Amino acid sequence: MWGWTLASVVAIYATLGLAGRLATQLPAGLTSSLFGLGFLVALVTVGLSGWLFGSGRSEAWVRAGVAAVYGMILVRMGTEGAERTHLFEYGLVALLIHEALAERRRGGRSVPYPPLTAVVVASLLGWLDELLQGVVPGRVYLRDVGFNAGAAAMAVAASRALAWARSRDRGRAAPR
Repeated sequence: MWGWTLASVVAIYATLGLAGRLATQLPAGLTSSLFGLGFLVALVTVGLSGWLFGSGRSEAWVRAGVAAVYGMILVRMGTEGAERTHLFEYGLVALLIHEALAERRRGGRSVPYPPLTAVVVASLLGWLDELLQGVVPGRVYLRDVGFNAGAAAMAVAASRALAWARSRDRGRAAPR
């Protein structure tokens, strides 16, 4: 898991500034269309995985709620494609860190509360991202730092809610 986390962070940092330049080169509306298509693919994937792996009623409702929350956030964010990618980038980083920490804990190692630790570490990585982008014109430092942290917290909260729903559907306690 740590390898995937490192690969994700390296990919994010390696493309700093590229998204903004790419968005200015693409025809108007194409960025939003591509992002919408990506979000639709993600929704279909989440829905199919629940259907294929037999989600229970609680899990299905949590999946629908998470999809609705993410969808509304994306709609409210407007058309700035580069900013919307942070929702997925730092959400993914936080989930990978959370899973790596949970894996260590299951292996018998002492790990402080994995969800909180994952959000804090992903937020710090997002803060470093914004520091590195300090030279990019038009960046809004504090808002972006907060947005990265919020994306990390949302992803981990959604993951924990799904774990809770799965355990409820199966009649056992959710893993920490």
